[in-house]
Amino acid sequence: MTQTPNLPPLIESHQSEYQDSGVTSTVAIAGHPIHPAIVTLPIAFLVAAPVCDLLYFWTKDLFWARGAFWLIVAGIVTGLLAAATGLMDFLGIERVRKRTAGWAHMILNVAALTLTIVNLVLRWGKIAGAIVPTGLIISIIVALLLGLSGWYGGELVYRHKIAVIGYTDRNQS
Repeated sequence: MTQTPNLPPLIESHQSEYQDSGVTSTVAIAGHPIHPAIVTLPIAFLVAAPVCDLLYFWTKDLFWARGAFWLIVAGIVTGLLAAATGLMDFLGIERVRKRTAGWAHMILNVAALTLTIVNLVLRWGKIAGAIVPTGLIISIIVALLLGLSGWYGGELVYRHKIAVIGYTDRNQS
């Protein structure tokens, strides 16, 4: 009989890392964390913006250029609100600052918001003139950055139990 070598797992297990029920968010209403609820808005707006940019590129219909412009404005406004709540959690929860995922999540979001502001400034006063190719490229990069940032945000919640206090305790009873 041949012995199988003791190989490391393909996916690193963090099960024993946190046996507690998690860490509560510093910004919550009735125990519900605000940051995960708010981030859905800028993500939706800023992922829809490159779609409108592409539709403008293909159709040359100014409707799509205006749509992308206002999606970017809405993305910045809601993104700043999400950033404020996220920053409060980042500064207030040591577990977030100790993790690469926390730093990556913050840096990617700051980069996405900064690029979005640049995109808005380029379009200001010439909504359609700045779309092809610069605005479109920036919009696509922002959408990709948000996808990557969301991955790290998920790491914080699901692997490192940020903003989930009491969740496991309630479900085990």
